[in-house]
Amino acid sequence: MTPDIHTLYSATEATWPPAATEVIGPVTIRDGAGGGKRVSAATVTGAVTLEDIDRAEAVMRARGQTPLFQLRAGQGALDAMLAARGYEVVDPVTLHLAQVAALTGEMPPRVSTFAVWEPLEIMREIWAEGGIGAARVAVMARVKGPKTGLLGRLRDQPAAAGFAAIHDGIAMVHALEVRAGHRRAGMGRLMMVQAALWAEAQGARHLAAICTQENAGANALYAAMGFRIAGTYHYRQKE
Repeated sequence: MTPDIHTLYSATEATWPPAATEVIGPVTIRDGAGGGKRVSAATVTGAVTLEDIDRAEAVMRARGQTPLFQLRAGQGALDAMLAARGYEVVDPVTLHLAQVAALTGEMPPRVSTFAVWEPLEIMREIWAEGGIGAARVAVMARVKGPKTGLLGRLRDQPAAAGFAAIHDGIAMVHALEVRAGHRRAGMGRLMMVQAALWAEAQGARHLAAICTQENAGANALYAAMGFRIAGTYHYRQKE
């Protein structure tokens, strides 16, 4: 069965988890420990009032956080409520999904891609070059269950790094970074094939990836590989 968008939201959090959460009424507040919006944004379950939003804002500001919410499918009313309170849309995101079996018909060239955990120092360097620092690597370390780092090599040089983890039969790829000097050479595709091969060996049925809508190159890659758009989310932030 193809996962629905709410299953994908759950897989996203399980494979890229916050450091801590606190539930205040219908609002879940996250402590991302510097790991970015995905692990720091509050989410809402069910009906919410202005008073609920007030309380959540107060808690976030008391923690030194800028008020930030993640808006998911079916939350148009909440989206309008936050917009009326001065929250601006930030980083619309697309979730891509494919069957693992559809991606494992080829093998990357020998010694071009690897699945390895713990991350090697060169992987940390590649991530850092792309703005994925220690706080985001710490997110990877928090993941429970099957997980791996991904390393790509091109022309005998380290060229790419990524991370994948599995939840509920879904392998999700995060932090895929190809070095600037090795882009437009098919490295991203090979890394996703490696992720699919690893996922298949772990018994996962689907492979997913998350990408901001402004990242035209990555979105085009997933489309070319046969991924379908499974859903979206966006953030609203208030300064």
